[in-house]
Amino acid sequence: MKSYQKLTTAQPAACQVEEEGAAPTPSGHGKLAPWWVGSGLLVAAVLLSTITVWVLQQVSGGWLGPTAPPKCLLVPESHRFDCYPERRVVVTQELCESRGCCFIQTPPLAEGKQGVPWCFYPPDFPSYALESLNQTALGMVGLLVRREKAYYPRDIGKLRLDVQFEMDTRLHIKITDAANPRYEVPLDVPRVMKRAENPIYSLNFSWDPFGVLLQRKATGTVLLNTTVAPLIFADQFLQISTSLPSKFLYGLGEHRGSLLHSLDWNTLTLWARDVSPTESFNLYGAHPFYLLMEEGGNAHGVFLLNSNAMEVALQPAPGLTWRTIGGVLDFYIFLGPDPNMVIQQYQQVIGFPAMPPIWALGFHLCRWGYGSSNETWQTVRAMRNYQIPQDGQWNDIDYMDGYRDFTLDSQKFASLPSLVEDLHKHGQRYVMILDPGISSSSPHGSYWPFDEGLRRGLFLNTSQGQPLIGQVWPGSTAFADFSNPDTHQWWLENLQHFYAHVPFDGLWIDMNEPSNFMDGSEHGCPPGEFDSPPYTPAVLGDSLSAKTVCASAKQKLSVHYNLHNLYGLMEAKATASALIKIRGKRPFVISRSTFPSQGRYSGHWLGDNRSQWKDMGYSIPGLLSFSLFGIPLVGADICGFSGSTSEELCTRWMQLGAFYPFARNHNTLHDKAQDPTAFSPAARTAMKDVLLTRYSLLPFLYTLFHRAHLQGDTVARPLFFEFPWDVATWELDRQFLWGRSLLVTPVLEPGVHSVTGYVPQGTWFDFYTGSSVNSSGEMLKMSAPLEHLNLHIREGSVLPTQKPGTTTEVTRGNPLHLIVALSSHATAWGDLFWDDGESLDTFEKGNYSYVVFNVTQNIFTSTVLHASTEATKVTVGTLSIFGVQKPPSKVLLNGQEKPFSYLDNQVLNVSDLGMRLSQGFSLQWL
Repeated sequence: MKSYQKLTTAQPAACQVEEEGAAPTPSGHGKLAPWWVGSGLLVAAVLLSTITVWVLQQVSGGWLGPTAPPKCLLVPESHRFDCYPERRVVVTQELCESRGCCFIQTPPLAEGKQGVPWCFYPPDFPSYALESLNQTALGMVGLLVRREKAYYPRDIGKLRLDVQFEMDTRLHIKITDAANPRYEVPLDVPRVMKRAENPIYSLNFSWDPFGVLLQRKATGTVLLNTTVAPLIFADQFLQISTSLPSKFLYGLGEHRGSLLHSLDWNTLTLWARDVSPTESFNLYGAHPFYLLMEEGGNAHGVFLLNSNAMEVALQPAPGLTWRTIGGVLDFYIFLGPDPNMVIQQYQQVIGFPAMPPIWALGFHLCRWGYGSSNETWQTVRAMRNYQIPQDGQWNDIDYMDGYRDFTLDSQKFASLPSLVEDLHKHGQRYVMILDPGISSSSPHGSYWPFDEGLRRGLFLNTSQGQPLIGQVWPGSTAFADFSNPDTHQWWLENLQHFYAHVPFDGLWIDMNEPSNFMDGSEHGCPPGEFDSPPYTPAVLGDSLSAKTVCASAKQKLSVHYNLHNLYGLMEAKATASALIKIRGKRPFVISRSTFPSQGRYSGHWLGDNRSQWKDMGYSIPGLLSFSLFGIPLVGADICGFSGSTSEELCTRWMQLGAFYPFARNHNTLHDKAQDPTAFSPAARTAMKDVLLTRYSLLPFLYTLFHRAHLQGDTVARPLFFEFPWDVATWELDRQFLWGRSLLVTPVLEPGVHSVTGYVPQGTWFDFYTGSSVNSSGEMLKMSAPLEHLNLHIREGSVLPTQKPGTTTEVTRGNPLHLIVALSSHATAWGDLFWDDGESLDTFEKGNYSYVVFNVTQNIFTSTVLHASTEATKVTVGTLSIFGVQKPPSKVLLNGQEKPFSYLDNQVLNVSDLGMRLSQGFSLQWL
């Protein structure tokens, strides 16, 4: 049996696959060094480690137990891949060796912490061998054979390997059963028609044991090396491991924590679960995608297209292990080479996000516990009275009759239709909550949604074929099966009926993991392979049915075991489709549970957070992670959902939340009100001011969303995306950028009047004053009184802004104010996308305007690249140019002299331009 090996160009022992597509041929096999022996230095380290282990065995009498075989002692701790990952099991030497693995005890860590696995794979553990490999038009197809059974039931002896060189920057590798079809995720992915001609990667294989070695050609960096541990492919346990080229890994959601994951024996579980965001728990969504930064600033990404319960084990080697309990191993690898390009390439596979309506980018207000439509209305009026911007008013489940979908409490919410009419008259919108659990306890004939759903067979069924009944807010509930196209029609009809009474504008879909107040169903879950699989990943509650439905539940498309993580995505798809048919405009949907491609149908909020400073801080890595996942319309509940906030916390959180791409203040029943009108005049004014700042930036923000929709750019962006060569940015997650140009540095601690933030190399300009800050790439202390949020514009940028109003509708009629931040070379660039803000497919149909702004040699030009009638309705009113080194003698607009002002901080202001956006123009200063 061959050792697991580190492949190098000097040690071929592999099939080398050249990018030109030459037929692969197996190379000769010598006796290869273990995979982790890469240099003499490492050999010395391993020998030292071995001696240390031997000495400890002699003197400790403690943790090491009986002497392990030499082949086991040679494996460094950081490179020990877990052979016995089962939780709630005390791994003994007998259990471990029954699997053919090495057993070496190490001291236990604090409770709840993982450490070095006691049971790990020896270098010669049996795996698959690559028996054949043949060329195809798009890549290769191979046969993998396992000659010795692995230790999980229904081991699959022969696997099919499919490799497609899809693009120069994208590789597709799929491993599945060679003989029998298996469940695969029903996601529309692009089908390529020709092989990549000049890939920036090279791909090699180890034949026996089978392994993949992927390298970046330009640097030689090894991105994947799966020879580090055996491939296991049983019916309900699929595992593959790889080395990583660095420890800088991001993604793998949904979890609460820092943006950068720890590789210190950290296991991340992906199984949609209703639980308040808590560190180490599997949360509402599942996103099996990671981004990794390589030495030198290159980046790559890996996506495992698999929707089964899964865990990803990270270890300090650095290394990573994928473990899933169903489906196939379907990998996409994206080569970037910069992080922005990686995310764009990922979205080329899963789909670009939908373009939101402009009002979705306004400020939204909600709470569970308004109690009545009149009380809701009073809050709206108070916001108007103080002239605080607001676009959306929302209601939680208290608007319903008995918490039943598609009903209205006729006593407390009788005036809701009038409230919605009033909102519309004021250019505002109404959004309501819906849950996928449909009340099943109403008398027959009294609740059409359940009666009709039952008649059409549209609910999840038990393994016995009866509707699965759980418990959610209305009591006993059945769960809509959104994998059934007929359910989409029934969902539409229910919404049409309700819309006739309450003409809502958007929908908020909650509890769609799906959440269940009991485990499984009212009768529990049956014994069997789905509810009690051979291996259960490290899910909260230690059971797949914990606070959700039985994994054995039957759905139209497959068993819930396979579809659970897709539930929120399928509901979002049905909801967005229904909104389009009902309103004929862009849909606005916010969903709690998510899966790759969700951005095509909905945004996301980060769930039931708490009114604590810690929660506010964690919201930044949360929203940045969803930027990586292709869901740019994301935000947290501003000021916190549960618990009562403080005035200081809510003020700081409103400042941060004004720069969430999706900005909503929401809180819960019985806690004190936290809308801006509930606070002192000083706090209320600070909140109003920062919302006005957001509204002034709507043209810029809307353009960022257009770029996200068009090509997969991120909206809220980690600093390292723009400065990948600056290693100091790789761990930053207490600041973020809007696009490439606007740096947001919020205060995240109580009782302070300054904030320290990282300012990347270059010149940055204070957003409010235009004063410059020159940085060599350093942490800078900034003044931050309670009423102030630090915003800085990057040199070389043009930001389109607008005089803000109290709604997006009012704002859009106001004159534009263009802000230019000159680079050290006195250049700048920016753009603006403009349409009617709500019609479907305006870009695709050509009903938009696109304007590019450019500065060079003291001349600002506005060039209209595409025009529509909407652009004739707005004017460019003022222009501010930051970083003008000396006072100009005159300013010319299209050759005509214009009055101007020049400030001591090198800001040039030109007002009363009066140019229609649809007209190109130039402005020169001499």
